[in-house]
Amino acid sequence: MKPTLIAALVLGIACGLTSVSLSQTDDVFAFIPEGGRTLLAGVAEAGLPDSTLNEYKSGTRTSLEWLALLEQAAASAPAVAALDEYQRQTLADYLFYNAPLGADLTPDALPMDGRDMTLRYCQSCHIVTVVVTQSRAREAWLGTMNKPSHVEIDLTPAQREALADYLVVNAGIPIEEVPPELRAGGASY
Repeated sequence: MKPTLIAALVLGIACGLTSVSLSQTDDVFAFIPEGGRTLLAGVAEAGLPDSTLNEYKSGTRTSLEWLALLEQAAASAPAVAALDEYQRQTLADYLFYNAPLGADLTPDALPMDGRDMTLRYCQSCHIVTVVVTQSRAREAWLGTMNKPSHVEIDLTPAQREALADYLVVNAGIPIEEVPPELRAGGASY
């Protein structure tokens, strides 16, 4: 086979794997941790004190301040208390980038989160496993996102930072936790 034909076949297979509709295969991605949008909608639906809800809807804070507020809310909100440290950090980062959020805290009304961006943008060029199995520092993620091969991705600088923060907390997933159909030859481009 000619090298160009082989390259075309490999590209076709890779595109086929990465272009799978999310609506058809949501459960294949269940190993990727929830993002802030889903976490916030979940705790809001489970019930929060009005003062905490008002903060989410109208407040602005740093990620550390949001994390402290979540720690306080855990005392009176079982749904927040049930979040682990990674989920709380993910939610705090999400609130930092997106609050104030307005009155509607349902998933469809909330802005995309890091998980959403990972599935929508990273996976549009290569298999998602390439991204979620890497444990990297924030600066390394931002460095990759600012390389020529990634600058054309339709993300604002704030979205790039939010995505990097999500990946710092949630990526580094062991390959054994990735469904076999997403391992594709060792998770390469």
